[in-house]
Amino acid sequence: MRRAFWIFLTALACGLALSGCAELGYYRQAAVGQWDLLRARRPVAEVLADPETAPELRRRLERAQTMRAFASKELGLPENGSYRHYADLGRPQAVKNVFAASELSLEPRRWCYLTVGCLSYRGYFDAEAARRLAAELRAAGDDVYVADIPAYSTLGWFDDPLLNTFVHWPVGRLAELMFHELAHQRLYVGGDSAFDEAFATAVGRLGAERWLASQGSAEEREAYALDSRRREQFLQAVTKSREELAAVYDASRPDAAKRLEKRRILAELRERYRALKQSWGGYAGYDRWFDQDLNNAKLAGHNTYYHWVPAFMALHEQEGRDFAAFYRAAGAIASLSPPERAARLTALAKPAPALPGGVEPSALQPLITDRTDDERRAF
Repeated sequence: MRRAFWIFLTALACGLALSGCAELGYYRQAAVGQWDLLRARRPVAEVLADPETAPELRRRLERAQTMRAFASKELGLPENGSYRHYADLGRPQAVKNVFAASELSLEPRRWCYLTVGCLSYRGYFDAEAARRLAAELRAAGDDVYVADIPAYSTLGWFDDPLLNTFVHWPVGRLAELMFHELAHQRLYVGGDSAFDEAFATAVGRLGAERWLASQGSAEEREAYALDSRRREQFLQAVTKSREELAAVYDASRPDAAKRLEKRRILAELRERYRALKQSWGGYAGYDRWFDQDLNNAKLAGHNTYYHWVPAFMALHEQEGRDFAAFYRAAGAIASLSPPERAARLTALAKPAPALPGGVEPSALQPLITDRTDDERRAF
């Protein structure tokens, strides 16, 4: 691991030299933060053998190891050291991500990096540095969203550990997150966040459903299904508001009128959420998401993660629910030029015709959707 880290730092230094070291401070905190995380790791076997390990943590780590084995054996995800270690970071998030968009646009601001291409967010181990960037962007007039991120993928540079930030989640959500992050190691297209996140989201959802079907209890499957139904309704509400905002921003109208419409649409979104909470019996898992930074930056991030998910779900069905065939087909799409890639995903995402009797094909499959609560947001 130490050798891999120094190879990474050497590549980083070379890139900074070529770029004039304009990003030196940012990359320094990233390198130090990653190194601190790696130093905090302990092999899961060692943690399990430690008599001081709390019983609940012991149970969680044992369960996570069954998920890890399932990921490689049944889902075709990379067989490596990821999620075979555990680290307690002593904080509730792994990193903080900063998202930004113009006041009257849903197009996210993008930042480019040496190793992963351009992304629609800026990630920080240094929480104060994240707050400073957010303040600068707000002062410049941008909408800004600062998200607590429980996990991320190093794309195979290092063996990513299980973290205290997510290991105690409900088992369906834990499986989904692990499979999502491992999927980034399986296929990643630099500079296309929407493709990468939707692909990983689809793998996480499909993998979690398959794991629960074979190794989860009836209670765990029921809890995941309930969580999924709530998520679907939440995503539908957010998507509706996002589409309304996009229409407003694209219209030939004065900016003052657009600002009024923006406030109205976001207020209506909050009202829809209040109605959803009532239908959920008061479940408040999304309260924090709505209370903080409900603006263009948050909705732009929503689109980055979810826009192409229906396309990848359709591709999985098209390939006979065979993960190996699904990965090959996704890889073929990844190899296309950006316009060709978008066209192919658009074609896949088109709804299939209704079956006789008015039953939609999707109604015949278990309802599974993407991530839930604000603490679960990986963006």
